[in-house]
Amino acid sequence: MGIPTLAVWPWGKSPTCPAPWIRAPLVALAVLIAGFPAHGRDALEITRDRSVVKVAAGDRPVVEYQYVQRPRKPYLKALYSPGGVNVLRDAPADHLHHHSLMFAVAVDGVDFWSENEKCGYEKHVRLADTSCRRRDGVAWCTLAHRIDWLGPDAKTLIAKERRTVEVCRMGDPAASVVVWSTSLAAPPGKESVTLTGSPYFGLGMRFVQSMDTGGRFVNADGATGVEGTNAVRSRWCAYAAAADGKPVTVAMFDCPRNARHPATWFTMDSHFAYLAATLGLDRRPLVIEAAKPLELRYAVALWDGQVEPAQIEKLAGQLAGGASEK
Repeated sequence: MGIPTLAVWPWGKSPTCPAPWIRAPLVALAVLIAGFPAHGRDALEITRDRSVVKVAAGDRPVVEYQYVQRPRKPYLKALYSPGGVNVLRDAPADHLHHHSLMFAVAVDGVDFWSENEKCGYEKHVRLADTSCRRRDGVAWCTLAHRIDWLGPDAKTLIAKERRTVEVCRMGDPAASVVVWSTSLAAPPGKESVTLTGSPYFGLGMRFVQSMDTGGRFVNADGATGVEGTNAVRSRWCAYAAAADGKPVTVAMFDCPRNARHPATWFTMDSHFAYLAATLGLDRRPLVIEAAKPLELRYAVALWDGQVEPAQIEKLAGQLAGGASEK
């Protein structure tokens, strides 16, 4: 029989808010708390301090988002499973510029992925919204972020980004879900900008050290391992491993309306494990015209335990707005 649609909105559209985005003042301690009654099974609350936004379900964290660049970009610092297991690693000693879950590419020859004197800055401008709402019976927390992509001099505007990060618990079995939306535009006065990059440039995820070995990749087409999933296009790609002895499964989904869908995936498990959804910029540059910003949308889901591909596909359908199971 059919299952209820837990999602939310179609992949191809940005979510609508019942109230305009607001500009909240910065203060030293957490000041903005929005949530649902504590007795709600999926109750969420969002809090914010001078540099980090946190979403929690009761006394259990769900995500932490570093919105003030540290040192050169904002990123999703931590992602916890419903059972409380974090899978993201920030600034490991072998690659200090790997920040948990982050989005970066090269724009007009300026590298925003690495972090050295020749690289650019994704500079925090403001948080336009931090709030919680219920949509179609699912509790969602939202943050909307304005970011200026600046050159190595930290002054020259290279591109402008409107980013939205939305968080919920959904699915059966339950997963922690993050929907990451980016609108990347040429700066005022420029007719276009050109995106390029290495094979791993895009939305990339560095896992905690315990997940670096013993894991297994699988994609939406049934291919497995790095040999079957790296540099391969597919609608989603997942990685199952043990995080500090606890089995988890994490999947990343590419929106059907994204440029160059399905995404070209970067996967690796030698030396460390990594997963990234990319636009294949190492093979073919992408031009963003001034009149048409690049709209990208991805989802990341994290489950406790080993989750079968059929269950991952089921959630993909729910995110698309119309899953059913016979």
